[in-house]
Amino acid sequence: MNCSFNFRAEKAFDLKYYQSLPNDTLVERIEAVRGKMGSRLLVLAHHYQKDSIIALSDLQGDSYKLCELAAKHEQCEAIVFSGVHFMAETADILANRPEQLQRRGGKRVPVVLPDLDAGCSLAEMANIEVLESCWNELGEVIDVSEITPITYVNSTAAIKSFCGARGGIVCTSANAAAVLDWAFAQRRRVLFLPDQHLGRNTALAMGIPVEEMALWDPRQDKLGGNDAESIGRARVILWHGHCSVHQLFRPADIEKARRADPQVKIIVHPECPREVVELADASGSTGMIIDAVTASPAGTHWAVGTELNLVNRLKNRFADKQVDFLSSEIGICPTMYRIDLAHLCWALENLAADTPVNVIRVDDDVARDALTALERMLEVR
Repeated sequence: MNCSFNFRAEKAFDLKYYQSLPNDTLVERIEAVRGKMGSRLLVLAHHYQKDSIIALSDLQGDSYKLCELAAKHEQCEAIVFSGVHFMAETADILANRPEQLQRRGGKRVPVVLPDLDAGCSLAEMANIEVLESCWNELGEVIDVSEITPITYVNSTAAIKSFCGARGGIVCTSANAAAVLDWAFAQRRRVLFLPDQHLGRNTALAMGIPVEEMALWDPRQDKLGGNDAESIGRARVILWHGHCSVHQLFRPADIEKARRADPQVKIIVHPECPREVVELADASGSTGMIIDAVTASPAGTHWAVGTELNLVNRLKNRFADKQVDFLSSEIGICPTMYRIDLAHLCWALENLAADTPVNVIRVDDDVARDALTALERMLEVR
């Protein structure tokens, strides 16, 4: 990327140098890069990031919103994604899709992830080799041509590509119900991965009984721990995965909140276990949770079951409402938390100096079918 200004990254490959700088200095230097690069740079940040990172981003959102933004933005020459690995992969696929590359004369938009260790434990619960083995096993007892594979956006590009190549689709927590509707219009069964709770909660809300669901545990030796009969009657086959943050919420947390204030409104993310979602007043995506709290009247009391940084941001934003974290445990996304000012400054200064680091590049063959699944997702509402 040829920048029209002079900018030199200090000790470009020595991250420890940046980690030695005070936060005020890091913020000043980050702002300097953003100011000089202007609209050529797009800094995206997921809602679960720390306030210090959110403040230095151009656009914020949940997974669905950030996917849309990456797909639509046409002016930038580089993206720095303050999120986790699968998000940066998705941004690379969408920002560098064929029509965009053609419009830019073949020039790619590099997508930088400030810390390569910012992964997602949920996404890592499904890898392509194990999924292919699952598909082959399913083919021994049912007709896989009857299955539409659906993967939550919290998954690797390889998993998205697998789904795209087999008539499948990506979903987010914001459009999971619409995606399931779409999938059942194509075929009679779905394989939903990697988050079992989102799949189960969405299917139950659509009236699909739990008796028509099967849980596929890839750690089991045969049929994911199922027999052929249970697979045969299943309309929804759920992958045995979960989000470490949303898994921590318990019915006891809701009972405790209601004892303390019978008027409290409980709202949780659909990645929470079934028994938590069923006891809550409402469940929905990160964006839906934000909208619900925002639209509520002054004096409303909320207990929110999702990531702590977001809940604290809502608490600070709405002084006229009481917003509490639903659990007494600390529910921070540990990998999202790895993105800090030092990593962001290091990544931005190297980018501005034409020595980009941590560029996420999805293989072309993987990206092609993953893009198919993602485009289906963006069309389904």
